[in-house]
Amino acid sequence: MSQHRHAVRWVSVMLFLLSGAACGNESASEFAWPAVTRETKPWTRWWWMGSIVNPPDLTNQMEKYAEAGLGGLEITPIYGVKGYEDRFIKYLTPQWVAMLEHTLKEAKRLDLGIDMATGNGWPFGGPWVGADDACRNVAYKTFSLKTGERLGEPIVFVQKPMVRAIGRRVDISELKEPVGDNENLQALALEQVRFEKPLPMQVLMAYSDAGRVLDLTDRVGAGGKLDWVAPEGNWTLYAVFQGWHGKMVERAGPGGEGDVIDHFRRGALTDYLGKFDEAFAGRDVRSLRAFFNDSYEVDDASGQADWTPRLFDEFLARRGYDLRDHLPALFGKDSPDKNARVLCDYRETISDLLLDEFTIPWRQWAEGKDATTRSQSHGSPANILDLYAAGGIPETEGTDLFKIKSASSAAHVAGKRLVSAEAATWLDEHFLGTLAEAKQAVDRFFLGGVNHICYHGTTFSPPGEAWPGWLFYASVHFGPTNSFWPDFPALNAYVTRCQSFLQSGTPDNDVLLYYPIYERWSRPGRGLLDHFDGSPAGTFAQGVAQTLLDAGYGFDYISDRQIRSLKRTTGSPYKAIILPQCS
Repeated sequence: MSQHRHAVRWVSVMLFLLSGAACGNESASEFAWPAVTRETKPWTRWWWMGSIVNPPDLTNQMEKYAEAGLGGLEITPIYGVKGYEDRFIKYLTPQWVAMLEHTLKEAKRLDLGIDMATGNGWPFGGPWVGADDACRNVAYKTFSLKTGERLGEPIVFVQKPMVRAIGRRVDISELKEPVGDNENLQALALEQVRFEKPLPMQVLMAYSDAGRVLDLTDRVGAGGKLDWVAPEGNWTLYAVFQGWHGKMVERAGPGGEGDVIDHFRRGALTDYLGKFDEAFAGRDVRSLRAFFNDSYEVDDASGQADWTPRLFDEFLARRGYDLRDHLPALFGKDSPDKNARVLCDYRETISDLLLDEFTIPWRQWAEGKDATTRSQSHGSPANILDLYAAGGIPETEGTDLFKIKSASSAAHVAGKRLVSAEAATWLDEHFLGTLAEAKQAVDRFFLGGVNHICYHGTTFSPPGEAWPGWLFYASVHFGPTNSFWPDFPALNAYVTRCQSFLQSGTPDNDVLLYYPIYERWSRPGRGLLDHFDGSPAGTFAQGVAQTLLDAGYGFDYISDRQIRSLKRTTGSPYKAIILPQCS
């Protein structure tokens, strides 16, 4: 909506209300606020440290949250508290699910909504994720041969060992493979592990200086020995190997430590979610509103998880040509133009896979449990507008208005009722962040089109713990032990009033702004993948977006996929689609 129209409307509303009060002819009900619901109230992320919870304490804390004006909680189990190891509850065990059932029962009594993370820490992963389902990366070697020559060395690639952990140095020799077989994984706090091992070769291709391309994969025998004599010409051989990226679940709680899944293969997701199906069988968890996914942080590690076993087949099916014929361009060794085109097609294929093999089937799985998904798509190596639109409730975070609008734009274009935000993350250290600062953060989200606030966040802490109780490292502490807790209901009442109107309205932005994703996909970077946080920075859309806002025009981003599905209807609010100059 134009900011000018906003001002005129609010002034008109105020004049109307004043005139109504003066005349006394209209009933009070005509000016009533929209109904307050769980979703018009703010929610909060609720960390279960070590899942050290019990029914009486859960009830005690939930009653306090409800009294403070919160409308719902998102359960996210994380690492445990040192010294309380004997009270840890392993994730998705019968005891853990019993605590979830109690929470859902009490939430119904207190009129609180409940979401839960589809995992323990982040990203999706755990000890039940085997090598076949773990995230992968690509490695390659090149060899040069001339007419009549044979390759004298074996075609092998040995993965170098490495380990990263939080707060301590861990020697790879201390670890067993698979990672899940190690004891005391909570104390190890592993972030990434790669064991030394030879990697399986996926393909061996030969390229001549005359333009010939040969597939030599079947000519590689035991031990990597190549049985082939180079024909006439100068030949470059590309051997592609599939590695294990080694990313571990970050900040995992007990029973959730392990490999992160391959987000580009539906089978890996299906196997992963099967653990939840097994844990929930015969249990009463149908009142869950949504399953949550934190921002894509698979590549918050050494290197990128940039491969999947069926990548070559998926590329051929989706792009119409064989990537194996163009490996030099994929790895940036061909002409600049061809490098850019092949890289763009690779990245589009990855984007398609993240949408079709992960985002959509995950939502469908949740819907099979009478729930939906709440997803932070930013940071993904994909067109995040499409990912946001494919989920149930898009969620953003941060302070950049353009990034915030990527989530709200997808919701508006796709006709979704709620746009969520992880609010007040990292405002300041514990007990230094104020409610005034939190309100500023919330207001900025409202300006960006958000209508469903979820604070970051609240740590479950047993009532008997000494002050300040248990705290999560990366948050403003929205908990009863904070000195601002007595005033917290006032902020929540403000958020509730705003959201009751925002959720009852309809978006009314003036124009659609095309996001030039192919411009970004075509640019080489430090790795094969390009991650998107929602900002148009680095594209021609950046200047256009700023100009629109400065001129008082509201806009929503739109993707190629969304443009292809547009339908013209009477009364559509959008007046135009702006296509920024693209290279």
